[in-house]
Amino acid sequence: MSQTITVEGMTCEHCEQTVEEALEEVDGVTSAIADRNAESATVEGAAESDDLVTVVEDAGYDASA
Repeated sequence: MSQTITVEGMTCEHCEQTVEEALEEVDGVTSAIADRNAESATVEGAAESDDLVTVVEDAGYDASA
């Protein structure tokens, strides 16, 4: 299953990597791709969207499902 969340505050490639790594730590996530230009992250796997938002916010970015 694929889902996309909104992520605000990414300004560089390092930010994208930080968001991807945070998302990939969530149980059920098989892959994550962050796009600073689109202000979003696309996640593959069976994770709860609330969990995705929480880890992105814990990493220092604004997120919503």
